[in-house]
Amino acid sequence: MAHGNPAAIVQDDRAKSRKLGSLGALWPFMAPYRGLMVASILALIATATVSLTLPLAVRRVVDNFNVEDGALLDRYFMAALGIAALLALGTALRYAFVTRLGERVVADIRMAVFDRVMSLSPSFYEKIMTGEVLSRITTDTTLILSVIGSSVSIALRNVLIFAGGLTLMLFTSAKLTGMVLLLVPVVVVPILTLGRRLRKLSRENQDWIAASSGNAAEALAAVQTVQSFTHEVISRRAFADVTEKSFDAARRRIWTRALMTAIVIFLVFTGIVGVLWMGAWDVRAGVMSAGALVQFVIYSVMVAGAVAALSEIFGELQRAAGATERLVELLHTEDSVQDPAQPRALPSPVRGEITFDHVDFTYPARPGVKALDGVALTIRPGETVALVGPSGAGKTTIVQLIQRFYDPDGGQVLLDGVPVSEMARDAFRRHIALVPQDPVIFAASARDNIRFGRPDASDAEIEAAARAAAAHDFLTALPEGYDTWLGERGVMLSGGQKQRVAIARAILRDAPVLLLDEATSALDAESERAVQRAVDVLAEGRTTIIVAHRLATVKKADRIVVMEHGRIVAEGSHDALVAEGGLYARLARLQFTDGLASE
Repeated sequence: MAHGNPAAIVQDDRAKSRKLGSLGALWPFMAPYRGLMVASILALIATATVSLTLPLAVRRVVDNFNVEDGALLDRYFMAALGIAALLALGTALRYAFVTRLGERVVADIRMAVFDRVMSLSPSFYEKIMTGEVLSRITTDTTLILSVIGSSVSIALRNVLIFAGGLTLMLFTSAKLTGMVLLLVPVVVVPILTLGRRLRKLSRENQDWIAASSGNAAEALAAVQTVQSFTHEVISRRAFADVTEKSFDAARRRIWTRALMTAIVIFLVFTGIVGVLWMGAWDVRAGVMSAGALVQFVIYSVMVAGAVAALSEIFGELQRAAGATERLVELLHTEDSVQDPAQPRALPSPVRGEITFDHVDFTYPARPGVKALDGVALTIRPGETVALVGPSGAGKTTIVQLIQRFYDPDGGQVLLDGVPVSEMARDAFRRHIALVPQDPVIFAASARDNIRFGRPDASDAEIEAAARAAAAHDFLTALPEGYDTWLGERGVMLSGGQKQRVAIARAILRDAPVLLLDEATSALDAESERAVQRAVDVLAEGRTTIIVAHRLATVKKADRIVVMEHGRIVAEGSHDALVAEGGLYARLARLQFTDGLASE
């Protein structure tokens, strides 16, 4: 379970920048929607301009309140209502444009991140938890949506209000404005000082949220195992511990931001009160009119409100900057396995010859242990080869390198004489069908799960594949037959049924290379015989590699390759290897002779 500090989980190779400049990475996603941005900016400028004209109307009303011409007073009030209507319309348009822009950009970011993580090789997922990736796609993009769809436009509006209001304050009373400007350094200092701490706490909070998501995803994915071992209390405690740490980081961030907001607002409004005090004396002395003072007061409040709003938005922008960093890290992650710039094509038709040319390989997560050590192996087109040996011998590693989930440390893997590292991965993988040891069943119908092998297959072809995999009978017995929803990870099916659906999927793929990684391990004896017959038919004319612990399933193979400690220690037929008296003979004796004796 993921209990550790997210600093170890999340920040291994993470950039140290915590500046708002990180938000610049969003520009490539926003650039295609320049029209929306221009419309949003125009609406924003219009509403800010209209807002700044309101105090002018108020000044006119106050200075002419006692005039005898009532029509003039009515016109001033009607003008104020007109300005309010324009403000309402402009604000509504700004909201519509900006919100739409935010939703569109975030949708594009989510798709880009998902596209990227789907293309990354398994070595990436040895360093990061799936739950954390999901947290970045959901939680972090939600923060960015908040910024693009709200905070940025509000920030820009308040910047315009601040600049425009300050300018008009200067025209209203240069003396009072000068006193206000003396207060600016006093306000900026706490923003800068507390802002640095706020950035750090914001990132820490997001890291703990991601760790929490990873912890929950891991526990929920194995909920039956958790319950079987009565591990619920420990799992709850572990999740609660990570969640509490996330809350503690959030609490510190909230109090820091609250303190910064309180200090800024207090300093700003204290200064305004002092300035207005002096302004009141100027009105009494006849230096300025009452309307001018009211106008100055309104502009002062608008400027102060803008500063207060910017201090709050600053925290939101910092959180979004951290979220953007995390998403950009995923988008810019260097994959250990990459397609060549100019990929070679497979010879046509694909024959299915597989060659391991003195291959050495070590898993990134286990650098000190060789998974393959100088493996030299050629599998001829149409040949059925079984890989046997104890756990950890390197059998499944062979299957993974054929699909180029990893690149070998030394030597090369070739398909029809072409190194797989010199081809586009999707170009050669479409000629490979796989039945994994742990069958993957998607939360979809049985028909769609089998069709996963070949999306353009007809219903008749799907049913033919199911019959060949001995899956037709139990699928038709389901409540809605082939259209029955199988649930998350196929909870509607038994282990053997899942395996047969996976075999049907591989049969439907109809690829020249067939990889069976413990494909019959979850089947009962009767189903195993049925599936074995299907596999025998399927293997005709195809290059087939069978990984198996149960030797009964590999006796008919054209060749059996015995592996131990990442090396090939023997090759030959079942009878020849038994007669040879090595590791295979010992495994055969344990499974056939001792097994029968114990029964």
